[in-house]
Amino acid sequence: MSLLRANIQDVFNEPACETNRGKNATARKKGCSKPLTPGAAAGGCAFDGAKIVLQPITDVAHLIHAPLACEGNSWDNRGAASSGPTLWRTSFTTDLTELDVVMGQGERKLFKAIREIKEAYRPPAIFVYPTCVTALIGDDIEAVCKRAAEKFGLPVVPVNAPGFVGSKNLGNKLAGEALLEHVIGTVEPDDAGAYDINILGEFNLSGEFWLVKPLLDRLGIRVRACIPGDARYFDIACAHRARAAMMVCSTALINLARKMEQRWDIPFFEGSFYGITDTSEALRQISQLLVKKGADPEILGRTEALIAEEEAIAWKKLAAYRPRLEGKRVLLNTGGVKSWSVVHALMEIGIEIVGTSVKKSTVEDKERIKQILKDDNHMFEQMAPRELYAMLSEHKADIMLSGGRTQFIALKAKTPWLDINQERQHPYAGYDGMVELVRQIDLAIHNPIWRQVREPAPWDCQPAVREELPRTKSETATLRAVQEFAGTTAGNFGEC
Repeated sequence: MSLLRANIQDVFNEPACETNRGKNATARKKGCSKPLTPGAAAGGCAFDGAKIVLQPITDVAHLIHAPLACEGNSWDNRGAASSGPTLWRTSFTTDLTELDVVMGQGERKLFKAIREIKEAYRPPAIFVYPTCVTALIGDDIEAVCKRAAEKFGLPVVPVNAPGFVGSKNLGNKLAGEALLEHVIGTVEPDDAGAYDINILGEFNLSGEFWLVKPLLDRLGIRVRACIPGDARYFDIACAHRARAAMMVCSTALINLARKMEQRWDIPFFEGSFYGITDTSEALRQISQLLVKKGADPEILGRTEALIAEEEAIAWKKLAAYRPRLEGKRVLLNTGGVKSWSVVHALMEIGIEIVGTSVKKSTVEDKERIKQILKDDNHMFEQMAPRELYAMLSEHKADIMLSGGRTQFIALKAKTPWLDINQERQHPYAGYDGMVELVRQIDLAIHNPIWRQVREPAPWDCQPAVREELPRTKSETATLRAVQEFAGTTAGNFGEC
């Protein structure tokens, strides 16, 4: 456990951060992130966060050393996609039982599971995840992984992120530390070039990075490693030879980007592939960083030519949607990079932002929102379901963009809703992704179902011609109760 505490403390030690360098030695070790309380796992535990970051490495076997339920609760909780290997879709667990715990068989069972995976699947590496149970009983994951790696001749990587140590975001960072300590820099590529980059914090949700990679290919820029979206173990092991990096989601892996810059002199910037302007700016900054690291300056001209061509195509496609969506009001209930990148993307076509959540956003994310919206009145840390419902039912927004957790609030308020989080079915990155996002918003807002569900229910109205019969006091009281339950007032029945 002392080793685990040291690892957690190291996550927040970010020596490459300018703000952090200005602090004294004690404050510097606390890093730039908000401190996390062990056990505060609302929204996902540390194990869940580590699995989210590492599972999209598609050719690796991910072994959960825990009771079966730990893997069942976390498996496949992201919509990441693979262009090749499918091993990551196979669930591996030691299925620890009460008897194993009592008899002290955890480490022996883990070693046996590693051997079985190696013989049956022959993966390039095995990642081992302890959870609360195996961490509390004291199984020495590090020692077992080291012994198994020596015995079987393949990397066996311990990912020390049991759930009780903190939140999902802490688990994201601990996963990055595991890559730094055991994977990145362990293989020397024989084809390193001046146009190699890393993309960090990109999960390839619904395959959306595949809309961006062709743009980089046309510029002759090779993605040495995309961590973790559609990644391969060998590519990540060689990631230290990239010339530059782009950070997509700093909330998850900023520690990885900063320490790679410190160790291997890989400069990075934080950008977004959501929206036309942000996609163009990301391509420019990638090219500029490569030129600073020795690439031919002619790539700058080719980048501008590509941007001009792609923007013209995208704006032409979006022109058809502008008259239908201009002035529509959007409530964005998400966080992280999407709290500002999607805001900017939607404002480009005239959509009004009535609010955006910043619960999972960094300080830099919040500053970007202020610059885009010109004030912070539309930012909210979190909004209770009752407040969300009130805002939507009072028609203060024409559509809500959020994750699946809050979709039923919008549906109850009879308001259009679109999934913008990891469960979504459509890719929204890059120029083509922006067109798809706008198309989906247009389909949701103008779906005729909303006009129908907002009409009075049949029991809320009566025929236009009907002789009113006298009612008893009991009948009147019952009718009033039914009307109040249905959201109407007595005597407010209209024509159907």
